[in-house]
Amino acid sequence: MTDVADWWQTDIIDMAPGQIRLRGFAIEDLIGNIGFAEMVWLMTRGTRPDAAQAALFEAALVSAVDHGPQAPSIAAARMAVSCGLPLNNAMATAINMLGDVHGGAGEQAMQFFHAVKNHAGTMSREAAIDLVFRENNQLVPGFGHRFHKNADPRSVRLMNLLETAVAEKVCTGSFAEIAMAIEAYLYQQKGKAIPMNVDGVTAVIYAELGFEPALARGLFCLSRSVGVLAHAHEQAGRKERNKGPTPPHYLWTYGGDNPIK
Repeated sequence: MTDVADWWQTDIIDMAPGQIRLRGFAIEDLIGNIGFAEMVWLMTRGTRPDAAQAALFEAALVSAVDHGPQAPSIAAARMAVSCGLPLNNAMATAINMLGDVHGGAGEQAMQFFHAVKNHAGTMSREAAIDLVFRENNQLVPGFGHRFHKNADPRSVRLMNLLETAVAEKVCTGSFAEIAMAIEAYLYQQKGKAIPMNVDGVTAVIYAELGFEPALARGLFCLSRSVGVLAHAHEQAGRKERNKGPTPPHYLWTYGGDNPIK
């Protein structure tokens, strides 16, 4: 049976009849003694955060749970329920929409920050930002917001918590410094302030806490799934059927031949 047992190898879970150990910890010792955010950290990282790290991590997870039905993922979940799908299918519909454009900015911002940090070892930080900016087709994920143009309230609160965490030496603040330098760089480039949005600040926090960029999108999916579940459950109670993206009396723009007049 060795070939069968070794087919999937994992350092995450060990199990025998009547026993479950996650990352080496007995499940009965974790239940009631560890929060959900701490559990996410343990499962993805293999270590347990201290109380201050867990609090900052949880704050980042809480910040991204919802942004209203105008968000494509939330709208898709509500439409899915109105088409008769159960909650788990509605959640899957929403999560599957979280790609590079809608949902990927946090991972992309972390990649941007790490690239700047790597280049800054051989040049000034400002030169490194300029280099990565141009390598990235002059796009900086995690900055600016089409709705919260002056300031994203989630970002303001998270930055306050992050500043406190840096002062208390929970993290170094090195990625926060890079992000603030990018804000200054964008102001010079655009002639106006383009503050960090929630994707940018959560990316800073995850980077400060040592998460890999590849995990950022998954963490966003975990956060947003809370809002998705709430919206899907609410929509299920409305008993509306086949609800599309717009009210039915609004028709689309037809651009082909022989339009109906």
